[in-house]
Amino acid sequence: MRHALSLASNGPATGVNPRVGCVILRGDGSIAAEGWHRGAGTPHAEVDALARLAPGEAAGLTAVVTLEPCNHHGRTGPCSEALLDAGVARVVFSVDDPGEHSAGGAERLAEAGVAVVSGVLVDEGTEFLRRWLTSERLRRPFVTVKWASSLDGRVAAADGSSRWITGTAARQHVHEQRAAHDAILVGTGTVLADDPSLTARGDAGELLPHQPRPVIVGERAVPRDASILRHPRGTIELRTRDLEKALGELYADEIRSVFVEGGPTIATELVRLGLADDILVYLAPTLIGGPRLALGDVGVRSIDDQQRLRVMSVTPLGDDLAILARTQSGSS
Repeated sequence: MRHALSLASNGPATGVNPRVGCVILRGDGSIAAEGWHRGAGTPHAEVDALARLAPGEAAGLTAVVTLEPCNHHGRTGPCSEALLDAGVARVVFSVDDPGEHSAGGAERLAEAGVAVVSGVLVDEGTEFLRRWLTSERLRRPFVTVKWASSLDGRVAAADGSSRWITGTAARQHVHEQRAAHDAILVGTGTVLADDPSLTARGDAGELLPHQPRPVIVGERAVPRDASILRHPRGTIELRTRDLEKALGELYADEIRSVFVEGGPTIATELVRLGLADDILVYLAPTLIGGPRLALGDVGVRSIDDQQRLRVMSVTPLGDDLAILARTQSGSS
C-alpha cells in the first residue's frame, strides 16, 4: 500500500480527480503491474495498471489501491467493472470513496465474489488525500487562507502600505503555494487597492507550468484594465459577498482547492464561518503596531471560545517563518 501511495504522488495535485495509485500483485507477492492516475480524462490507476498486463494475465491476482475503486461512469468507465472484467480475485484499498456518485465500488466487487479488504494504512491514505476528501465531503473546495504579518500580527502599516513585510524567499514560497491550488481568491477590495496579477511565477519571474484560476468575490465593479483580467487562465468574477455561495459555485465549476489572498475582510469571514481548512501565515521578525490586524472579529467572546489550531509545519524562509496550521473543519 505504501508503494501504491508513492505511485499516486506522481499524479497532479490539482484538479477534480484524486491522486490514486494501484499495484497488481501475483500470488507470491511479486508485482505484476502498477499504475497511477494522471489527471482528468486519463485512465484511472486500476485501469492504467491492468493495461500493462496481457489479456487474461490479471485473473486471480490481487489489486492494491489507495482509494476505493469507483463505481460510476464519468469521463472514464467504472474501475470496479474493469477489475471484474480482468478477473481480479482480491482487492485491497485504503480509503473509502466519499463521492456522491463514485462510491460503491467495494460493494459491487463483493457482490460479484471478489474478496475485498478495506482500511489498510487508512490514516496515511486519508492524510495523503486530505484536500480532495475534504472537498468531496463538504461539497466545496478545500480552503487555504494565507496572510503575511509582523510578529505583532499586523498585515500593513497605518497608512495601508504592506510591500514588503516578508522577504524574497517567503514571497517565492507563496508563488509555489499558488501553483499547488486550483484557484486563488481575492475580494474586490484587494483588486482595487493592489491591482494584483495573481499569477504563479518562478524565481526569474517566469510563469510556472500550473496556473491557478483567479477568482474575484464581491459586489463592486472591477476596472476593465485590471491586471487580474489579463490572467492566462481567465478570471472568474462572482458578484456576491456570500462566501458559502461563492465556494459552492466554485465546487460546481470543478475547483477543489482555493488559495485565499483576499485580505483581512475575507480571511476574517472565512474563519468566522468555519470555512477555512488550512491557515498559512508568513511571519516576519518585525513590529508594526497600529490597527491593521490580520483578522478582525471571528466571534470569540471569551478565551474559552478561542479557535485552537494544530500546527503542521514551521518552515524557515530566510529571516521569515511559514507556519501551516490546521483548523477543526480541515481536520481529516
